[in-house]
Amino acid sequence: MKNIIITGTSRGIGYELALQFAKAGHQVLAISRKTPQELIENPNITCLSIDMSVEDEMHEINKFISHTWKKVDIIIHNAGCLMHKPFSETSQSDFERVYKVNVFGVANLTRTCLPYLHKGSHVVSISSMGGIQGSMKFAGLSAYSSSKGALITLSELLAEEYKEQGIAFNVLALGAVQTEMLEEAFPGYAAPISAKEMADYIFNFALKGNKFYNGKVLQVSSTTP
Repeated sequence: MKNIIITGTSRGIGYELALQFAKAGHQVLAISRKTPQELIENPNITCLSIDMSVEDEMHEINKFISHTWKKVDIIIHNAGCLMHKPFSETSQSDFERVYKVNVFGVANLTRTCLPYLHKGSHVVSISSMGGIQGSMKFAGLSAYSSSKGALITLSELLAEEYKEQGIAFNVLALGAVQTEMLEEAFPGYAAPISAKEMADYIFNFALKGNKFYNGKVLQVSSTTP
């Protein structure tokens, strides 16, 4: 049984992951601003209503871990903020809003959990093909895709900084997955992979991927919109 933190669990991939880990007997801390009733009712899931863009709210996570779990085996940084807007109309505050969730929130949560991570712990960040150098880019996603690129570099740096402690940091750069976030960015587009199917892949990678990878970016993409 492992202690697993998952962010962005109100819908899509994060929601499916929380249920899948709980069904397998693991203990899950599900973090999202909105909390689905099915997660609240699951005995293996603890829900915290946290805004990942607010650093002060990390204290609630620290309080839970220090009083209850004492250790963290896996973190899945799944929460994401997507903004689809022409660059000419994207203000600094727009960029800040996206980066606060996609980059700063990841950094703050990881820093909060560091005292509870141990040799064999695995930190998995969910990025996007849009953040991969040389990949196909799409107009209107300047804040989102650049933040996902920053997330990749952050993870690579953390893998180097904490390799002596045996803590693995890896990134999954996802292609098109049928989620509400994809529908917001590409209305009418039908992705070939469902949120549950991608959750199946991430579930296995989070449990076993650190045996084979550290500081790596895996492109999990069969297509791009």
